[in-house]
Amino acid sequence: MRTYTIKVNTAASSVHERDDEVPTTTAVAFFVNNSQPLSRRTRLMKGDSQIGIHVDGSYRPGSVDGGSSFDGRDEEGALELPDDATSDGHMASIRVNGGDGIPKDVKIVSRQMPIWLSNSTPDEFLEAIKKSDAPLHVKYLQTMVECLCMLGKVAAAGAIICQRLRPTIHEIITSKIKAHAELLNCSRSGIGQGDRTVPAGLHLLKGQFQSFQLQKQKRQNGISLVGTLSAVSPVSSVMGPTGKAQSAAMELLDSILDTIVRIFENHVVVGEILESKSTHQSEMNTSRSLPTDWNPDSEASQVTGGYNIGFSLTVFQSECQQLICEILRATPEAASADAAVQTARLASKAPSKEKRDCSDDGLTFAFRFTDATVSIPNQGVDLIRQGWSRRGPNVSQEGYGSAAVLPEQGIYLAASTYRPVLQFTDKVASMLPKKYAQLGNDGLLTFVENFVKDHFLPTMFVDYRKSVQQAISSPAAFRPRAHTAATYTPLVEKGRPVLQGLLAIDFLAKEVLGWAHAMPKFAGDLAKYVQTFLERTYERCRTSYMEAVLEKQSYMLIGRNDIEKLMRVDPASSYLPNPLSQLNMDDNASDAESVDVELELSNLLLALRPIKQENLIRDDNKLILLASLSDSLEYVADSIERLGQTTSRASQAEENPKHRHTRTNSAPTRDLASFADEYRKLAIDCLKVLRVEMQLETIFHMQEMTNREYLEDQDAEEPDDFIISLTAQITRRDEEMAPFVASLKRNYIFGGICSIAANASVKALADMKSINLFGVQQICRNSIALEQALAAIPSINSEAVQQRLDHVRTYYELLNMPFEALLAFIMEHERLFTAAEYAYLLKVQVPGREIPADAQDRISEILSH
Repeated sequence: MRTYTIKVNTAASSVHERDDEVPTTTAVAFFVNNSQPLSRRTRLMKGDSQIGIHVDGSYRPGSVDGGSSFDGRDEEGALELPDDATSDGHMASIRVNGGDGIPKDVKIVSRQMPIWLSNSTPDEFLEAIKKSDAPLHVKYLQTMVECLCMLGKVAAAGAIICQRLRPTIHEIITSKIKAHAELLNCSRSGIGQGDRTVPAGLHLLKGQFQSFQLQKQKRQNGISLVGTLSAVSPVSSVMGPTGKAQSAAMELLDSILDTIVRIFENHVVVGEILESKSTHQSEMNTSRSLPTDWNPDSEASQVTGGYNIGFSLTVFQSECQQLICEILRATPEAASADAAVQTARLASKAPSKEKRDCSDDGLTFAFRFTDATVSIPNQGVDLIRQGWSRRGPNVSQEGYGSAAVLPEQGIYLAASTYRPVLQFTDKVASMLPKKYAQLGNDGLLTFVENFVKDHFLPTMFVDYRKSVQQAISSPAAFRPRAHTAATYTPLVEKGRPVLQGLLAIDFLAKEVLGWAHAMPKFAGDLAKYVQTFLERTYERCRTSYMEAVLEKQSYMLIGRNDIEKLMRVDPASSYLPNPLSQLNMDDNASDAESVDVELELSNLLLALRPIKQENLIRDDNKLILLASLSDSLEYVADSIERLGQTTSRASQAEENPKHRHTRTNSAPTRDLASFADEYRKLAIDCLKVLRVEMQLETIFHMQEMTNREYLEDQDAEEPDDFIISLTAQITRRDEEMAPFVASLKRNYIFGGICSIAANASVKALADMKSINLFGVQQICRNSIALEQALAAIPSINSEAVQQRLDHVRTYYELLNMPFEALLAFIMEHERLFTAAEYAYLLKVQVPGREIPADAQDRISEILSH
């Protein structure tokens, strides 16, 4: 590790011209991590007391000729402090090599002070430090700056820090990434000590890489559902919002920014001390006669050599910017590299010679620098400008090596940089003095937010729009998938037959909102993207729906106000997904009212006779598509609803009035819930069409009853052909739809057949001229066949079916009764059939049955009571 050193000469006469010679191995000072304990060993070499601060965050003695300042061994000339030497005042014996008038044995009393502080001068400063409650590392920094001020070396020290800060930070980041990579390699190989010493974060990385390999193996053995869906995404599963590359990049950036924060903490301490010194100097200058164009800010900048808190933060943030650009594979724009360009210009200027020897009580301090080829800038504050990073000439150009620890790089990792930068900005803002408060707002976070807004979001929109278009336009997008399973399953993982196009859209919508969770500030923009995709998908679903139902009678009927109103209040609508009809239904509606609704609907449909075959959907594939489309639309609607609720909760949780950088986007004009409603309405329309279609299909077959004479010669064993055709069609369509529709929806689709068939059978008698005993038996046989076909549908209420078709059989069996027996039945069951239906029993001709002339009057008299 490289350090700056403070060289302490114990004799003023020992200061020679050679003290201005510069060693070549020291680096930037002030990198102290206050969470690290101070080293308890210091080294005195040939009368020179060297005190250094390491960039890795710990205070250690300085080094000579680039050697390690602490090698862990006891050597001649080394000082060993007991553990409690800085707290209980114990004596510490020092043995040093002779030279320059230094006694060979010196005893120093340390009373809650390190040796370098207990020997400090002047006394006033020493007393102030002793009384201070500041942490030990802060006292050290204060003492170091005091020494520099006494020697007049503050400007030179500040200038060299300005020169060396950027390459040092670059080296720190690079070293940390290299260490990260080495530990990761050890954890992969599982050899040596690396695997046992890998931090928890790297174990996570290791698990992510292993999981990624396992996922690839699974793809080779068989494509899973997740793998299939991932294929529609514009990014790989590794780069997705919850992918391994995202978590790896976030962890890496978190670690590096945490280190930067610790380093910056000490720059804040030193910067405040230097600024207070420069302010004091400026106040002294105001008491003298000064030129009229004298600028106190400019003088303050000269006093500190251009170094201040703002400069440090600019360098830190620009280097972090460059690292983020490397992770994103982004190319900086030359026009926005102001801060880094000025830093590079500063490093290229020639130095100004500045010597000042200050002594007090025979003790002289000299600050050593390397590469002292810098000048003191007049406008150091101009460097407090944020832009894209461009490293200076002293910085190696090979990058940071982040690819060694990341499975992928690219623009989509912008999502993983957002939260670490947000946290970094919060920490920095809490450290900054008030005069620099704006720097926290205009720094790294602004860069990331601008990058997301100007580059990431537009790229994402184009990529995902293309994926959406491909997902819904492919030939297989709206093709019901064949399944070996004969029954419907409600879980996609278990084989729920959601249409491939809608399943892909749902996956893409979730993924886009996954990016919104990673970047809550842009949740509004991303939600609008999702809405755009959902709107386009809805249009495609609507087109597919229209292709199946266009110019068909069932589609036109559900749009009629009278039928639509009755369907809304029909008790069967309770089987629909979140039926709107529930808003208009009375939960306490009686069974009689329910029957009235069904009967009214049935009468409206029967009034449409004759039904023409070309007005029906004869293609079973279209019916299956409507069933599958309905279920798929409902699946997406439910998913959208959950996504909207989750996104809303996540956005509210991210709100923080303390910070400017929280989510500020206004809510979209249309929320996701409104899209869920549209999807669900279209799903309901599909089911309504299917229900009415099956009712019309039933009427189409049973209207043949009106064209037949039921004067059979013998008792037939089979039902009529039209009944055989109808029941076969019901059975086939139920079996074909079974894998695509839940049982409750099948009940809705096929549940309207029974009431239509029963009502049509009863009304058919009005159109018959004659019927014999065998004809009655044939109609009863037809009703039994229909009852068996409907009862075979698992979702159908077989008891209700039996009750309604028993009603038909009872009605036709009344034709076999003599008139007097019929009259007695009517007296006991006057409400079982209507007056018109009883009248039809008298009008039809039944061979062998005698009906008196006043039969109708007698029945009317009974019914009138």
